[in-house]
Amino acid sequence: MDSDLQRRPRRRRHRLRRLAALLALAAAFALARPWIGLWARAEYNRARFGVETLRSQTDRDGDGLDDWSDLMLAARRYVGTHPVYDAEYYDGYPPEGHGVCADVIWQALKGAGYDFKTLLDADIAAHPNLYPLPIDAPDPNIDFRRVVNLQVFFERRCQKLTNDAAQIAEWQPGDIVFYEGHVAVVSDRRNAEGRPWVIHHTGRGAFEEDALDYKPITGHYRWTIE
Repeated sequence: MDSDLQRRPRRRRHRLRRLAALLALAAAFALARPWIGLWARAEYNRARFGVETLRSQTDRDGDGLDDWSDLMLAARRYVGTHPVYDAEYYDGYPPEGHGVCADVIWQALKGAGYDFKTLLDADIAAHPNLYPLPIDAPDPNIDFRRVVNLQVFFERRCQKLTNDAAQIAEWQPGDIVFYEGHVAVVSDRRNAEGRPWVIHHTGRGAFEEDALDYKPITGHYRWTIE
């Protein structure tokens, strides 16, 4: 009995040491992860795939950057704020720091100088029969946050491109890619095969990542509205 009592504190100390070691390892990995990510991205950025980066001829906000570059960079800045995934109904825009995948799009376009909500609301008001609206009733508070509405707008108003991810030259920074129930912005970063990363907000968080094949692609568009 006494020997058992003596062993228990030792066992407890061993468990605590193992737990401390695991916590230290996890902390070290968390600190190293951003640097690992930067190294990997730099590796992919340096790779040459013979793909010319296209630039828009429009600079809507007059900041010296073309619209497509502005759009992509604004999407990157937005997901970098780590917004909370929040699909609640709001009276217009969601609170700062909250959003869903569709909010990446208006945030990105805002960074390029466009008021996407106003553009979409006007198109819905002019052509309500073209949009899959609940009981045929436009609702400006939420219509601009519904992926199905966004895809109708891009299909109507923007340049339609290939859905084939293997055609790597056809995927350019700032392009918009749709999936079933999801939407993302194409990054200027590419994986080892030359396929671009995407910038998006999912239920597991907001990321810029190698996920062009996140789901089957249903649409691929380029912003051409001036």
